[in-house]
Amino acid sequence: MNKFGLLSLLMFGISVIAFFLMRGPEGDVYLGIIVFIALSVIGLLFAALSKQMLWTILGVGVNLIPLIFAFLLLLAMGISEP
Repeated sequence: MNKFGLLSLLMFGISVIAFFLMRGPEGDVYLGIIVFIALSVIGLLFAALSKQMLWTILGVGVNLIPLIFAFLLLLAMGISEP
């Protein structure tokens, strides 16, 4: 087991938990976007520091999901403002 690979997957898990905690009508969307981007970038860095190819591919794959979600959420917020 590689500790950087596991930390990369942990960043994905934290972003999923953060999604469920910050949802709802009173949720701050821009804070959620910042949290998703920060956790995804940290997870991608941990995946890049991983020495084993399996953990690197898996870490990059799962950490791109919240990053793309944050980008689409930011795009939707930009379109919805007058």
